[in-house]
Amino acid sequence: MTVRPPPGRLRVIGTGPGPLAWMTPETAAILAEATDLVGYAAYVARCPPRDGQIRHESDNRVEIERARHGLELAAAGRDVAVVSGGDPGVFAMAAAVMEAIDRGEAAWRRLDVSVHPGVSAMQAAAAAVGAPLGADFCAISLSDNLKPWEVVIRRLTTAAAADFVIALYNPKSLARPRKIFEAFDALRAVRAPDTVVILARAVGRPDQRLIVTTLADADLDLVDMATCVILGNSETRVIARPDGRAPWVYSPRSVGTSEGGR
Repeated sequence: MTVRPPPGRLRVIGTGPGPLAWMTPETAAILAEATDLVGYAAYVARCPPRDGQIRHESDNRVEIERARHGLELAAAGRDVAVVSGGDPGVFAMAAAVMEAIDRGEAAWRRLDVSVHPGVSAMQAAAAAVGAPLGADFCAISLSDNLKPWEVVIRRLTTAAAADFVIALYNPKSLARPRKIFEAFDALRAVRAPDTVVILARAVGRPDQRLIVTTLADADLDLVDMATCVILGNSETRVIARPDGRAPWVYSPRSVGTSEGGR
């Protein structure tokens, strides 16, 4: 006899970095259909309201509890959207949902669960200045909430030594105000002082701020949790523009072909 899955479903979505224009049509359709939204309050607030929809908002540091709650609602027959900012698979709720299923109720493995992509913060930050992610790149979270700081530094310096472009997520919080300074100290030990650095805060929102600087000169006091930091590789180029316009930044697709100075 075929065992049918429970009647509810859970879809993990990302709203993008902020503007509604950067929310995918698929995500908008899921939000319009869902009976329940589960997510960090700031991300749920980005979702257009709908009559009859129930919003389950929570603090930013309860990802597994949030994922379990969404699965419980789906198991009870609800149509659940678990909401992330950016892309749900990049340091967001998709991994938390999968972890909750892996460690949770056996019945959850029969649920209709799916993950739907969104525009990530690093994609938005890169597009705002040009194409700094045009070469090989990686993303590293500077949060040590779920992993030892020694692991963060080891991964960071290994990627830096391998000359990856690096997008840094979760660079600073009230609980971790100095970690970004420690991270840059480690980077300065393995990267040239003139390595291009981009500080991209609240990209696409009214309080957007974009700064193109260098590893030596980066003002880390300007960094907060709304900032995505991108560290270029040894080939990353800055294209100066006339009339005081902001420069473009790109990382060449091939190695050893860049010419001239920054």
